[in-house]
Amino acid sequence: MAYDKLDDILDLAIWMQSNREGVSLSDIMERYGVARRTAERMRDVIVNRFPQAKVRTEENNVKRWFIPQGTLKDFIQFSAEELAGLEKAVKFLQANNMAENAELLQAVTEKIRANIVDKTYRHIDTDAEVLLEAEGFAHRVGPKILISQEILCEIRKAILGFRQIKVLYKSKSTGKTKEYRLLPYGILYGDRNHYLVAKHSDGYGGNKVHYFILSNIQSLELLAEQYEIEENFNLKELAENSFGVFQEEPFEVEWLFDKSVAEDVKRYEFHPKQTMTENPDGSVTVKFFAGGRLEMDWHLYTWGSAVKVIKPENWYEGK
Repeated sequence: MAYDKLDDILDLAIWMQSNREGVSLSDIMERYGVARRTAERMRDVIVNRFPQAKVRTEENNVKRWFIPQGTLKDFIQFSAEELAGLEKAVKFLQANNMAENAELLQAVTEKIRANIVDKTYRHIDTDAEVLLEAEGFAHRVGPKILISQEILCEIRKAILGFRQIKVLYKSKSTGKTKEYRLLPYGILYGDRNHYLVAKHSDGYGGNKVHYFILSNIQSLELLAEQYEIEENFNLKELAENSFGVFQEEPFEVEWLFDKSVAEDVKRYEFHPKQTMTENPDGSVTVKFFAGGRLEMDWHLYTWGSAVKVIKPENWYEGK
């Protein structure tokens, strides 16, 4: 039987055109939460309606379907909600000291606006402005760490070109300034500070990555020497090993929240791989596996007596 969820079909068609590598049946199953047979029906609808669709087979015999660029140019339009969402993202980045990211996203937004057909632009743009006026961000009280946008730009160049860098860095703990040659692996944005994730070019620290507070980098020089990143390195997985930014050996965590804050707790994601259980007495148990004891302490403090650490069992010792 035909698959009749039009929104999903249109979304799949756009996805097949935007993804140059193509979309597999497993990708469709995961994205739309459907069984393989339904995924096959969805694919068939696209292939039948767009004969331009092509398929490529990978080395492991996995097939990926894609639609050539430009095929859907008359089908793709944008909504006021989508434009407003982009503009809100720009404002959020600006408010959180990510000016260069905000500029990049603003450029994308302007290119999208430039491609909206005239007959719908005025209506959509007006609705987007109404949404922007009706929704905003609360001012975040407290100091903001200032980051050199020039240094951030050079770090991005180094990451894209796999080039080593030389930095003059002021230690937060000692206050002393020292020069390092580094292999930049990525950037992590935290609540209090933003960090350069890098390894020392001389092998200091073995195979471990180190964290350098971006605002403490006094100067940066882009070097000609290149480097290679290990194939198994994954910044997302690295970040998920900790609660916040500070890295340490992951451990089993279990927090018990009082029923008085249960509804608030349910609206939080404390860790990407957490499990959350509502207990018979109305309390809530949250479990995950991660390191980062110091940042956990900082966060737990905000919940006061409404939370109790069950694991690790020795959490309160010496406090």
